[in-house]
Amino acid sequence: MLTSLNKKQIHNIDKQKGRHGNMSEMTTQILEESLGKIVLVRLKGGKSLRGRLKGYDQHLNLVLEETEDTTNSENVRRLGIIIVRGDNVILISPPPR
Repeated sequence: MLTSLNKKQIHNIDKQKGRHGNMSEMTTQILEESLGKIVLVRLKGGKSLRGRLKGYDQHLNLVLEETEDTTNSENVRRLGIIIVRGDNVILISPPPR
């Protein structure tokens, strides 16, 4: 059961299937199924976010709503609606299927 993908794994899947785009069909399917659901996002620099996936694009730019910064579990900060630049995304963990 696939629960999370990082950019290196996505690239390797694309390479194995002969794709050279930014996102594989599997990645697109998982993100599409995650729309409107809570996802966990790990960013460069160690920041962790939890929010409802509102949208995404081919660069893995994300729109999250009801977002919380969960980097420090003892001090969770509410951020509301945010846009995350895809270059900063290390990992996206979709909800369990």
